Amino acid sequence: MSLHRREFSQAALALVAGFGSLAQAQAPAQTPVAGTDYVVLDSPATVDAPVGKVEVVEFFWYSCPHCNAFEPTLSDWVKKLPKDVAFRRVPIAFNATFAPQQRLYYALESMGLVEKLHAKVFAAIHVDKLKLATGEAIVEWVGKNGVDTAKFLAEYNSFGVVTKTQRASQLQNAYKVEGVPALGVAGRFYTDGTHAKSMERALEVVDALVAGLRPPAAKPAPAKAAKKP
Repeated sequence: MSLHRREFSQAALALVAGFGSLAQAQAPAQTPVAGTDYVVLDSPATVDAPVGKVEVVEFFWYSCPHCNAFEPTLSDWVKKLPKDVAFRRVPIAFNATFAPQQRLYYALESMGLVEKLHAKVFAAIHVDKLKLATGEAIVEWVGKNGVDTAKFLAEYNSFGVVTKTQRASQLQNAYKVEGVPALGVAGRFYTDGTHAKSMERALEVVDALVAGLRPPAAKPAPAKAAKKP
């Protein structure tokens, strides 16, 4: 089942956010198949990872219940990533109502507060049932969590954060993201719970894709033939 952007509406956002990927049964481990377990992009998307590293992107939305459910699993996976993988999160926006939460994430990132508050944002929305959908509500919440609201507002409204939200939307379009959570690899591949049948399986697909992008190990030089005496 696939959920398309045009099906999103303000009235239905709380019900249709994401794919319901974590509710699906996990498929047995197997070699990922293009067109089934993942999609090969027609045109490469922009990557920010330095040369020699494979970029993995998570597309998410704070108000998405499936992103909330996926976050602990993703966080554990990120902690175990090898050094040649560069991971980053990208908050999506299917319409203008998503923008405040995009800016929330990038303001936290600019202030070095993602590790401290990222999971707490999910908890505030999905456990405490707070409506962090406007700038005013977001500023009030960060203030209650020990953040200097003046500094936060300066970042939230900064040119840098606005630019990052624009780039996030461009990347979302380049990967043709239709729902969240979703994962992009190296600007070339896209997978999610619908393709992989669960987000846990999607991480396995990403691992396999990353492994396939690594250069083959250098082969040892052939041994020289012994010279005859």
